[in-house]
Amino acid sequence: MALIRTQHVRLGARLSDVSLTVAPGEMLGIIGPNGAGKSSLLQCLAGLLPCEGEVWLAGQPLAALPPRQRAQQLGYLPQACDSAWSLSVADIVALGRLPWADQNRDAMQRAMTQAGVLALQGRQVDHLSGGEQARVWLARVLAGEPRVLLADEPIASLDLYHQRNVMDVLRRYAHAERAVVLALHDLSLAARYCDQLCLLDQGRVRALGSPAEVLTEAHLSAVFRVPVHVDLSASPPVILVR
Repeated sequence: MALIRTQHVRLGARLSDVSLTVAPGEMLGIIGPNGAGKSSLLQCLAGLLPCEGEVWLAGQPLAALPPRQRAQQLGYLPQACDSAWSLSVADIVALGRLPWADQNRDAMQRAMTQAGVLALQGRQVDHLSGGEQARVWLARVLAGEPRVLLADEPIASLDLYHQRNVMDVLRRYAHAERAVVLALHDLSLAARYCDQLCLLDQGRVRALGSPAEVLTEAHLSAVFRVPVHVDLSASPPVILVR
């Protein structure tokens, strides 16, 4: 059974007829130029934007799920997060347990370890660098242990070392019979880590499938409107503007 399935999702001028399926154990990367609809699609999958069409979560219509049950099964990491109060890292991560109404210390410690912020747990979040804060907010979502994790550009503010670590964490998370759907701009990382890719162009699906099926020079050159060189046989894969 698919963990996420959409059929003919539409959202005004932002999305048009988006249909996709994500099975347990898969990581789906949503790629495309700025304004292609990546964030809008993630927000539709999270139930944060009312859209036309169908969105199903673990075999049930997303809109029909009670809010607490939805929050237990689905975690959403937006592009930018902020705290109105100067909370500690441990307190921020504890927010991920709110859908379960508990303080599962094991889950919280595991999440902070995965995100690489365990040593920061006593620090105030507003005293951290942008990259450290990004990893704290990722730990918050991981602490909730959702079956589906939606992440909007989770590596955008990270250095190369932490980009790789976060992508490793997300891949392992998905491959543990969960699902991860993330928007990202780094096509080489998309090729390296994702099981499926969805290439959006002005709100429409230009290509959907394996990295080899989606990351072709023809597809990328047409969507990004620049000549592109693709070598998926390289380790790691290479995708460059000519």
